[in-house]
Amino acid sequence: MLRYSPRWVEHGYIASNSEEDTNDCGLASAVPRFVGGRFGRHHFYCWLQKETRCSTNATQLSIAPGVGTVNAEGSAKVTPSDSATYTITASGPGGSASATASVTVNVPPPPVQKAPEPDLNELFLREVRDAYFDFNKADIRPDAREALTKTADFLRNYPQIRATVEGHCDERGSTEYNLALGDRRAGAVKQYLVSLGISADRISTASFGKEKPFCNEHNETCWQQNRRGHFVRAQ
Repeated sequence: MLRYSPRWVEHGYIASNSEEDTNDCGLASAVPRFVGGRFGRHHFYCWLQKETRCSTNATQLSIAPGVGTVNAEGSAKVTPSDSATYTITASGPGGSASATASVTVNVPPPPVQKAPEPDLNELFLREVRDAYFDFNKADIRPDAREALTKTADFLRNYPQIRATVEGHCDERGSTEYNLALGDRRAGAVKQYLVSLGISADRISTASFGKEKPFCNEHNETCWQQNRRGHFVRAQ
């Protein structure tokens, strides 16, 4: 909001209090006194005032840029998007006089958009590590200890999560034998997590033996993928 004082046109005259006027009526370099201001992103108030010292008839007032002709007394709403300088000009038969007011618009930076946090299912899939076993074994080997330590860290940080350890085997051996071996593997994984401080009631076990292979090729590389303790989030 640009507000201009009635003293711009006091009793129909242009008035000036500048000490640098170049003619008898101060029409060339009238500089107003700045009384006060409040600045915002979209609106501002600017009060301009002149004390009557010398005058001549004024017939028109205008504010630039973007406002145009205004009444002798009142206010004009402006919405600058950037810093700007507004000039008010009073003109009449005796000439014209102008004054300016500069406004600095501080545009706040755009809000920082936070990346959405992954849900617990995504975190579970990303952070929980399976434990792999040697052929016909249920011992926790060194690489499995490292994997289970990371899994325990995750479970410790999210105590609301429960998990099921599935025991899996490769295709060699009978169905009955591999079901029993898968049960021992799932139990070994659970006990290791308990030794790391995870409550036993948060971990359940199940054995699938060789019935749910992760790889179906008939070689050691594939069989190694199938000999594991696999984690599934319990609902």
